Amino acid sequence: MAARLAAEILGLGAVTPVGLTAGATAAAVRAGITRLRESSIHDKYVAPLVTGFLDEAEVPPLLAVLAAPLEAATERHRRMVRLAAPALQEAARGLTHRVPLLLALPEAPPWGDPVHEGFLGHLVEQSGVALDVKQSQVLRLGRAGSLVAVERALELLATRRVPTLLVGGVDTYRDARLLAMLDAEGRLHNGPLPDGLIPGEGAAFLLLGRPGEGQRQGLPVLGQLLGGGSGAEPGHRYSEEPYLGEGLSQAFRSLFERVQAQSSRVRCVYTGFNGERFWTKEWGVAYLRHARHFEEGVRIEHPVESMGDLGAALGGVMVMLAATGLRKGYREGPCLVWCSSDREERAAVLVDGA
Repeated sequence: MAARLAAEILGLGAVTPVGLTAGATAAAVRAGITRLRESSIHDKYVAPLVTGFLDEAEVPPLLAVLAAPLEAATERHRRMVRLAAPALQEAARGLTHRVPLLLALPEAPPWGDPVHEGFLGHLVEQSGVALDVKQSQVLRLGRAGSLVAVERALELLATRRVPTLLVGGVDTYRDARLLAMLDAEGRLHNGPLPDGLIPGEGAAFLLLGRPGEGQRQGLPVLGQLLGGGSGAEPGHRYSEEPYLGEGLSQAFRSLFERVQAQSSRVRCVYTGFNGERFWTKEWGVAYLRHARHFEEGVRIEHPVESMGDLGAALGGVMVMLAATGLRKGYREGPCLVWCSSDREERAAVLVDGA
């Protein structure tokens, strides 16, 4: 059996439609608060589009020093820098040295990548967080990206090359061309079709350390990650291959092979459902094949019901929600968190209390 990959969660940060910090987001989701509402954007039925976007005043403005460097950047790039900076600051609070960042960003649409080169440098400038940029990685993998980043972080920590690092993701659907494409594909929750995603935006970051690192650095241990696993779905949304749900099942298998000897059965699942029925097939396949790892009557959580689809930020937000719920005692662990991207990436991680 593969060696156990484990890490302590030493910091949490988030900016979402329901909260401008990790704590505020977790409290709002627990209370059932939602920020899904009609916007000034209209869909192909000439109806107001329901979105989970933050108000402009809630997103910090770009620093003046970034005005010239980002003049040619897309609006989506600029907004993601603004969304990510406060969440990164919150997660990195207490750090006294440079650490790498494994950052998940959206998948590139057919017409070109919305994220220009230099995003990490722009984020460092906007946030003031001193990152080890040379060892950092950007994963343009979409919804599953944050969890793939966690899996890679666990592997990196296991090599003992770094004692601590940051992982996370940021995304926004506040992009006219992207919304038009999704609308044309019939993927938006609006008009006569209830099946569809509600576009949202947000950012989430986790500060991770090797076991015992919290005590060594004087940082609070907010939870632990028992392991991660990833897979690839040949029959993804934009593939001509048959959709069999193999990718998520592969991610579960990889995860449980790593943790089954050390972990209790899963008591709570944070799902990557985004409002589209498309994803229910692969969840059903993955759950049935690995049902022995789940408690009977396992609790199922759907955070997008409060915030909309957060894209590449969704996985990180759900890990934060699970860790917070475990720490405060209103969730029982271990908690499984899974996400599926529009293309082939699938990933899952297992979170438990400190």
